[in-house]
Amino acid sequence: MDARPTDEAENSLPEPFAGWFSARGWHPRPHQLALIAETGKGNSALLIAPTGAGKTLAGFLPSLIALHRRGRRRPGTAFRGIHTLYISPLKALAVDIERNLQKPVADMGLRITIETRTGDTPQGKRTRQRLDPPDILLTTPEQLALLIASKEAERFFRDLEFVIFDELHSLVTSKRGHLLSLGLARLRKLASGLHTIGLSATVAEPDDLRRWLVAQAPEEIRFSGLVTVKGGARPAITILGTDERVPWAGHSARYAMGEVMKAIAGHRTTILFVNTRSQAEMLFQELWSINEDSLPIALHHGSLDVGQRRRVEAAMAENRLRAVVATSTLDLGLDWGDVDLVIHVGAPKGASRLAQRIGRSNHRMDEPSKAILVPANRFEVMECQAALDANYVGAQDTPPLAR
Repeated sequence: MDARPTDEAENSLPEPFAGWFSARGWHPRPHQLALIAETGKGNSALLIAPTGAGKTLAGFLPSLIALHRRGRRRPGTAFRGIHTLYISPLKALAVDIERNLQKPVADMGLRITIETRTGDTPQGKRTRQRLDPPDILLTTPEQLALLIASKEAERFFRDLEFVIFDELHSLVTSKRGHLLSLGLARLRKLASGLHTIGLSATVAEPDDLRRWLVAQAPEEIRFSGLVTVKGGARPAITILGTDERVPWAGHSARYAMGEVMKAIAGHRTTILFVNTRSQAEMLFQELWSINEDSLPIALHHGSLDVGQRRRVEAAMAENRLRAVVATSTLDLGLDWGDVDLVIHVGAPKGASRLAQRIGRSNHRMDEPSKAILVPANRFEVMECQAALDANYVGAQDTPPLAR
């Protein structure tokens, strides 16, 4: 269903949630209320919305409301397992969501514990989480598989009520989708009353995701509820214009570094995406070699030490960097408000991937994302033009559901 505002729906938002919105001069968005209503009926649901529409808060509101009504476990009372499980395709996204969720929870005075568990989490913290679980656990498919396989799984998951899948289209259209399907089936055995919430960008076949979110029966095809958000500003994408000679081959885009540095200097914060870690290292070094103004520029990819990655993510969240060179580790969902430009060095290898990456710029529904495509060689000029044309007509090339 399309999300539409109603006074009755808005008035149904309980305190302190209604007061939190009101104190900031905000109103809950129609799709946020629609998702609360859908889960309030006992249904699982899929929310499809463009970048900057507030998908993440919408996905957590039903859980936060339920946790507020449940109240904190009193010391000395029986063990209580996790209430909400959030599954992210990226470690960095899980960390970013925790950071962004802690503030409204604190502002509303909610006594709710939120923690992450990824491959970067120290062993001591993982052990403590099994003994004293948080209310909300943000994790990845791989960590979920390990938790389910542990001997404490039945006790750990028995009180689970919500599983939230962020960037669902990305999670289930790869081999990770098989792993996640098995994990979800096991969770349904351990917590019979759980509800699933899927958050996704626009996809070509939403019914595939709706079927995935609910347990299927041999005699019928079942679908989750559906909440959709229309609109969103059209992105402003250009291919870098240059007087320099574009090479026939190579992936360094060294010819364009002068123009790239000028673009960085002319914007608040820029994310530069590349397709491989080696490209990220080379681009970072090229930029530093011509960084005459000593602009704060950082590097982010999966092979870096976890401490280094977290420092870069924190610096971006606090708007202390002018640019970061990244691979797919920062592709999805991250909301860094000061990012006003995405530069993609090399062909984006797909319209959907390009849309995800440029969505990191001006992460607001009513503001156009701004991006510059920088082909590394002459053949990539054609690839960039094809990706640009596909993006403007709304083409989707997300792979079909993994089967």
